[in-house]
Amino acid sequence: MFVDIFVPELFGTAVLLLLGGGVVANALLPRTGGNGGGPLMIHFGWGLAVFAGVFVAYKSGAHINPAVTLGLIASGDDLGGNTVVKALVYISAQLIGAFIGACLMWTAYKKHFDDPDAAADDKLGTFSTAPAIEAPPWNLVTEVLGTFVLVFVIIAFGNTPNELGPLAVALLVVGIGASLGGPTGYAINPARDLGPRLAHQVLPIPGKRDSNWRYAWVPIVGPSIGGVLAGLTALALNYV
Repeated sequence: MFVDIFVPELFGTAVLLLLGGGVVANALLPRTGGNGGGPLMIHFGWGLAVFAGVFVAYKSGAHINPAVTLGLIASGDDLGGNTVVKALVYISAQLIGAFIGACLMWTAYKKHFDDPDAAADDKLGTFSTAPAIEAPPWNLVTEVLGTFVLVFVIIAFGNTPNELGPLAVALLVVGIGASLGGPTGYAINPARDLGPRLAHQVLPIPGKRDSNWRYAWVPIVGPSIGGVLAGLTALALNYV
């Protein structure tokens, strides 16, 4: 039973980070085909990464995000019983999958990470998020709001008739990135930031800087709060 959750979530989140981190690497690292592609390229790349990840993880319900798991629980979803244990299985698979996906992204762009012209901040930026203006309380608010929108609308998608499926979530992510992504790089997913940040810490990347652990709590705590608030709001407003 738990394998049916763990394996799809691991593979789905790995695909999410391989493609999502990959579009950032393509836009930021020197001598890539997409160098200088800009924010919209990154937003659409992340949206399509979510699209692919959701399809890969469909057997487990395709959470691929601890904030979604927490939000669904807060909305009254018991995950089919054994809620606490299943939540731990979901979240552990997501974290491990994110780490693996980030490592695969690094493998694909290995020679570009080795390039001495690649800036240390850009190398870190392919793995994890960072604020445009560092102000942790306000950065936290941005992550809470972005994740609230993500999880609340996902819950609404699940209870309204539509034929868009994963495409709807992909477009939602593009919209959040374009609208709310500027201040923090929109983690909106604790695994998306923590797993790759750990990968950046341990991978042998020439000329890398520190992994900015001082900021790392924001993209963990903010999305977790946003997801829970979204679930509670959906429950209070009878969206479930």
